[in-house]
Amino acid sequence: MEKSFLVIGTGEVGIAMLKSLYKYKEANNGQFTIGVLVQPLSVGDKNAPHSKFAGIAVEAVDLVLESIESLAETFRKYDTVICCSGFSIGAGMQVKITKAVLEAGVRKYVPWQFGADYDKIGRGSAQPVFDEQLDVRDLLREQQKTHWIIISTGMITSFLFREDFGVIDLSNKVIHALGDWQHSLTLTSCEDIGAVSVEVLFHRPEILDQVVFVSGETASFKEIGDKMDRLFNIRFERVLWDHKFLKKKLKDDPANIFNRYRLVFTHPGVTWPMQVTFNHRNNIPTVGIEQWANEHIYIN
Repeated sequence: MEKSFLVIGTGEVGIAMLKSLYKYKEANNGQFTIGVLVQPLSVGDKNAPHSKFAGIAVEAVDLVLESIESLAETFRKYDTVICCSGFSIGAGMQVKITKAVLEAGVRKYVPWQFGADYDKIGRGSAQPVFDEQLDVRDLLREQQKTHWIIISTGMITSFLFREDFGVIDLSNKVIHALGDWQHSLTLTSCEDIGAVSVEVLFHRPEILDQVVFVSGETASFKEIGDKMDRLFNIRFERVLWDHKFLKKKLKDDPANIFNRYRLVFTHPGVTWPMQVTFNHRNNIPTVGIEQWANEHIYIN
């Protein structure tokens, strides 16, 4: 049994992971320590997210500037490392962190793979950062010293409601379908990513060296539109952004990251049925789209 966990990053997913580890520790009288890796500038900041957790071990490390060897020294203190710093830290960083984890020889690693089924999507997709996710998987599968768990959660639910992503345009009450109205998305909230991941980590028999699928809800664009109609008690306009339209948008503005995300989320590798998920098979409740919206969006 692991006696120490290091969570890398204090964004939405990182904080949710920390909260779930604490909750599990309190509920099960867990005899393990929890650490968090943060940017050095946040140390001593009473408003920093990690400052709300008493008794936490704080590792002040600059992931970008520190060498792989230096990162490995920090990681070596822990039995399990959970990476919750995503694509925003820069290209190549997921590979760098993974190499440091492997050099450290930690027992178990949960990489930043909280997203699509990258094996199914493959290389050369509309989103180049997805190729790096496959590089990480290759590194993990090519070795046998460090165990790993990849937790695929689909799109983070809050991302669906981003105005700049454009699928749900709340201001104008418009639903844009990506590719086809029957195409579906798997969505999981940050809170559920943390809660279900911790259940995966402590599951017996132990889960090792495999991909685990999770879903808060899997819904087609048609179903998403119907849900918005019910929530807001108004008929949302329906607009289809088909593959031709999305490819043209990307060609016209390849630097726009949302053009890349919109096109890649038409791929079958971004969705899977609830029946195959860890949470469904283990009767773990998760938050669906409508419940999440009710809890996070003002609906008059």
